[in-house]
Amino acid sequence: MTYRLTAEQEMFRKLAHDIAERHVAPRAAEIDRSGEFPWDIVGVYREQGLFALPVPEEYGGAGADPLSFCLVVEELARVDATCALILAVQQLGLMPILLAGSEEQKRRYLPRLAAGEWLAAFGLTEPEAGSDAGSLRTRATRAGGGYRLDGSKRFITNGGVAHVYSIFASTDPAKGSKGISAFVVEADTPGFTVGRQEEKLGIRGSPTAELLFDGCAVPEANRLGAEGEGFGIALATLDRTRLGIAAQAVGIAQGAFDYALNYARERRQFGRPIAEFEGIQFMLADMATCIEAARQLTYRAAALLGEQGGARRLPPEVNRLSAMAKCFASDTAMAVTTDAVQVLGGYGYIRDHPVERMMRDAKITQIYEGTNQIQRLVIARSYLG
Repeated sequence: MTYRLTAEQEMFRKLAHDIAERHVAPRAAEIDRSGEFPWDIVGVYREQGLFALPVPEEYGGAGADPLSFCLVVEELARVDATCALILAVQQLGLMPILLAGSEEQKRRYLPRLAAGEWLAAFGLTEPEAGSDAGSLRTRATRAGGGYRLDGSKRFITNGGVAHVYSIFASTDPAKGSKGISAFVVEADTPGFTVGRQEEKLGIRGSPTAELLFDGCAVPEANRLGAEGEGFGIALATLDRTRLGIAAQAVGIAQGAFDYALNYARERRQFGRPIAEFEGIQFMLADMATCIEAARQLTYRAAALLGEQGGARRLPPEVNRLSAMAKCFASDTAMAVTTDAVQVLGGYGYIRDHPVERMMRDAKITQIYEGTNQIQRLVIARSYLG
């Protein structure tokens, strides 16, 4: 391993490994089959303090560095992507508050989010605004000393189970992305409802929902930053949190590789283990090489991010490496899980073995928190200027 872990980082990694093996792995297949949100796993995370990882100590958190957070997500994703996503989306939902919230807002929300008492969600995507997030149509108009939100969001992870939503809406449509503002919307706010729950290919235990705003009254005290700063807050959030998705992808790939490797050692054809056949060996070698490359890229990006402190604006190198890590790790997860299914042959295609679930789960890592096509644009433009 290129990155020598500190004692604290190794402690977090071991804690996550133990939780993954004892609590998450035995539940993974059932969570996928039922499609139900695993509140029991949330309870374990609360007891073990995992929700506190990305929150500074002054707000009740653990103040863990980005690499520690990635290590935890990776270990959990190795056995189940859905349960790893619970932590990743908690970080995503609270990050706008951490980056742009007032001291009063931070003290109001972050301690309860750090304790896992409240779950968070991030509301940017809309039916007509996915990769083109700056064209969102949800509107926030001044009303009664606060704002009235009207519109909808789509594909929102934790929709329906979150208590706090970081929502982005236009306060001045004429200004385009420069007219977008950010708000904290609590789940019981009048005028806010959760619409349809999506039926998905993978991460089936993680709710993905439509959010509806119909005259939703949000006090001015719930606006994050100044009017017009919302799009910048959203991008600054994603620059930090997409590394959690990179770590999730590395974990999925590692879990699939481990299973395929053990299967190849035990499965016999033509009188010997299939691991003795060169074709299988080449597949395993390529899988392991890509996983290690993705891991080191993710760790390097996380280490550099950790050196930036709480600065909202990150150096171009950090943004570039973050995009590279997310893009390469998620492509690796898709390729490795597909190959893992191939190593198992017909057995890989049935639910008695976890690699088919891992393949389905891997696909979303190429899509959410910025598609890999968008990541490639970010990478290219960082060089082209």
